[in-house]
Amino acid sequence: MLDFQLLPHKGHRERIGFDVATLVVAGWTGRDEAALRHHIEELAAIGVPRPSSVPVFYRNATLNVTQTSRLQVLGPDTSGEAEPVVVAHGGRLWLTVGSDHTDRKAETMGIALSKQLCGKPVGNELWLLDDVAGHWDQIRLRAFATIDGRSTAYQDGTLAGMRTPADLISRLGKPLSSGSVMFCGTLAAIGGIRPASRFEMELEDPVLGRTLRHAYDIEVLPVVS
Repeated sequence: MLDFQLLPHKGHRERIGFDVATLVVAGWTGRDEAALRHHIEELAAIGVPRPSSVPVFYRNATLNVTQTSRLQVLGPDTSGEAEPVVVAHGGRLWLTVGSDHTDRKAETMGIALSKQLCGKPVGNELWLLDDVAGHWDQIRLRAFATIDGRSTAYQDGTLAGMRTPADLISRLGKPLSSGSVMFCGTLAAIGGIRPASRFEMELEDPVLGRTLRHAYDIEVLPVVS
């Protein structure tokens, strides 16, 4: 069970326990075709097949969603991707920040497989989506990766480059039922996709003056044949 603090801009704030009933990982969600092609090509450079259509919606096991501060992965070929994450609870949609951590070696064999193999860390605070929908394009997504002992900017951009949750849900073809979690896509990595020992991510709302944050360390487990 996940633990969330509900933070509507106005109204009652409360802490809830949340059982994930459905996990959807949306891919290739870029609104900006040039940025989308860039992300497709950076993945193609490491052997990931180009998609036949965009966007796509991958189903993952619900147990993959985690709020851990230490993520265990098998082998050295994984990396995080900061994303806005929509959570359906109490008849409303909520927003948090998460990482679509992915096995890049497995990704060359199949994207759905690669996403299933890694936990999906999310933050523990939720904004009401209605509070930010009117200025979605101004929200800023950032990630920082610790590589060789140094923290470096890994992703940075506004959500103007990505499809809105309403757009994605309409393309999914059905509303998000209570207990659903949907990862909404990512931005291109600065300097290319690469592994890290720590991953930090944030969503900054400059209009309401607040920020969602989450971070986790990556523990690489040995691969024994």
